[in-house]
Amino acid sequence: MVRQIFLVNLTLSSICLDSLMNLSSSLTSLSLRGCDLRGKLPTSIFHLPNLKLLDLKRNKNLIVNLPKFNWSNPLEYLNLFQTSSSGELPNTIGNLKSLKHLQLGGCNFSGAIPGSLGNLSELIYLELSGNCFNGPIPSSLTNLTQLQFLFIFDNQLEGSIPSQVSAFPNLISLDLSNNLLNGTLPPWFYTIPSLKVLTIHNNQLTGHINEFHYKSLTWISWGNNKLQGQIPKSMFELVNLTDLDLSSNNLSGILKLNALLKLSNLEWLDLSYNCLSLNSNISSTHTLPNLQLLFLPSFNISEFPKFLRGSKNLEALDLSNNRLSGRIPNWMWEIGTASLQYLNLSKNNLEGFEQIPWKNILTLDLSFNLIQGHLPILPVNTIFLSISNNYLTGEASSLLCNLSSLMVLDLSHNELSGNIPQCVGNFSDRLSVLNLGRNQFHGKIPPVFGKSCGLKYINLNGNHFEGSLPRSLINCRKIEVLDLANNMINGTFPSWLETLPVLQVLILRSNNFHGFISNPKKSLSFGELRILDLSNNDFRGTLPDGYIKSFKALKNHNENLGPIRYMQEAKRYECFVSLTMKAQQVEIKISTIFTSLDLSLNKFDGEIPEVIGELVSLKGLNLSHNNLGDHIPPSMGNLINLEWLDLSSNNLTGQIPKELENLTFLSSLNLSCNQLEGPIPLGKQFNTFENESYKENKGLCGFPMSKACNNEETRQPPSSMTFQGDSKLAYDFGWKVVLMGYGCGMALGLAIGYVVFKMGKPKWFVKLVEGTQHQKAK
Repeated sequence: MVRQIFLVNLTLSSICLDSLMNLSSSLTSLSLRGCDLRGKLPTSIFHLPNLKLLDLKRNKNLIVNLPKFNWSNPLEYLNLFQTSSSGELPNTIGNLKSLKHLQLGGCNFSGAIPGSLGNLSELIYLELSGNCFNGPIPSSLTNLTQLQFLFIFDNQLEGSIPSQVSAFPNLISLDLSNNLLNGTLPPWFYTIPSLKVLTIHNNQLTGHINEFHYKSLTWISWGNNKLQGQIPKSMFELVNLTDLDLSSNNLSGILKLNALLKLSNLEWLDLSYNCLSLNSNISSTHTLPNLQLLFLPSFNISEFPKFLRGSKNLEALDLSNNRLSGRIPNWMWEIGTASLQYLNLSKNNLEGFEQIPWKNILTLDLSFNLIQGHLPILPVNTIFLSISNNYLTGEASSLLCNLSSLMVLDLSHNELSGNIPQCVGNFSDRLSVLNLGRNQFHGKIPPVFGKSCGLKYINLNGNHFEGSLPRSLINCRKIEVLDLANNMINGTFPSWLETLPVLQVLILRSNNFHGFISNPKKSLSFGELRILDLSNNDFRGTLPDGYIKSFKALKNHNENLGPIRYMQEAKRYECFVSLTMKAQQVEIKISTIFTSLDLSLNKFDGEIPEVIGELVSLKGLNLSHNNLGDHIPPSMGNLINLEWLDLSSNNLTGQIPKELENLTFLSSLNLSCNQLEGPIPLGKQFNTFENESYKENKGLCGFPMSKACNNEETRQPPSSMTFQGDSKLAYDFGWKVVLMGYGCGMALGLAIGYVVFKMGKPKWFVKLVEGTQHQKAK
């Protein structure tokens, strides 16, 4: 008589699950782990009278419905990890009084965690991670006095962590990360002598960190919460600690290095994005020899920490946004020469470097420094390179072509010159970001962009490129942002770009483009476009109403439909574009909430088409300095999201449409230098605009002009007028907030992702990406 069945990692996808109904009632153990079972599991299995072990782990196509009635048996081990066991977890789970191991991770359970789990007094291991549980953690779980491992991460839990002082006396490892938990840390966090791992990152927990009463902890991951106050002294007495993450909180105070160096077993230290600083008044002989990951950005550090001298196995180092100056010291070149993969020294005052000695470097960020000289030679495995906003000179060496793994290349805001290497148009499909903006490159854009082109962001703004735009750009089917402004590129409007399916930002400002813009060949040409800037060229003829009709993304006024995400799979590379707003050129981060259309400083004539009123998502519209005539179309009153409007320096006639009063978000209006006449609308946002908005329109009258209408006294806005929008002062100030608020995350995630694809998951990647979000925007 069969009592035990263990069939692990066999392919059993073709078996009929009904055959499991014939299992012997004497069966005590059944393991079909990783067997690719498909279909619905017979519920009779859960009623086998002698079954103590049931392991169905990693059968994602196996539908498992737990009994909701009359379920009790001697089960001691139940593992349904990554099976299809959706719905609510039934209360009958609490009847399995002999259960010691319960693993229900990744089963897509929803609803509340049943309080009946607190009846499982023999339970040692409980995992409910990777589900959709919501509501609070049941206080009844604190009855589980034998529990050693509790994992409920990656759910939607709310409320506070149960605070019973005597809770979980034998707990070894706890993971409640990636939930919505709030409140303060419970007292038992500090008093359980067996506890080694405490992981609660990515929640909304608040309050101070108290003193620890024990020293057994080896792992603390509390990043991305709202913890405040100073780091307690007792934390630096946890001599067994290997991993400490307190990043992205509101912690403050001065961290004494001599206290930190007591943690001699540290492998991972991340204190970034707090209000901490480092007191480094200590002998350089002290080191952290096991250190593999160190993140201390924004720590007011003025010199490279000498405790790194002994870190021969360092894999990731972030000292960005500090006060480091001069050259990188020679001893730093000896740190992690074979192990260092991630290095971020951006936003310091570094002046140069002799070499790049780290032969396995994958991500290198030296942006926003004072680095001079030529572009360094880099290891061929580099996938993320940013040396933007420095003082690099000379040409971009063709040795860049050897970096076949590159996904992000940002050399912008330097003084590089010469022709760009021809290979940039024919890189591997891995290259997603090419930013060479604000340099002194000249010549033609490389004519060949290969069919394997994977570029999503191209920025050549502010150089001296000339000639025509290469048609091979249509091979870059993934491109979302194309910024070619401020060059000398010529030719007619590149209508062939309309075939790019996800193009969202097109900036051709200040070039030598010319001629008429004909109607599109397709009905949804540029359908995803959200930012279009053709200003300061030599375009002529009527406004391209055919294209305006096809701007589908600019017609979507329902923000709940899920706006397009620029580079949505990437995480941290910030995409900037240069635009003209309110007569000022600014550089902003881009995001889906930002939309604008700028056709100014051309030679367009004719009337403004009525169809422009359909672009209800527009934030900014600039048609100034053209030869446009006739009336302002009343349909422009439909642009209810408009924040700035510039129609100045045209030949517009007639009255200002009263429908423009509907533009309650309008903070900047310029209708000057036209031939408008009649009364200026009064009320709502029009009460916030000054005389400059209407100057050199001799026929206009009424507030704020000095000229009265119909020989009456000048109209003034009623003192008690209630504005639907904010005051002018609020709007002018608010624009700074708007500019700072637009952002897109990009490309560091691409780079890190490639590390996993190519090399598997190094320890620093697992901790950096899977452990916590280390760079929460503050």
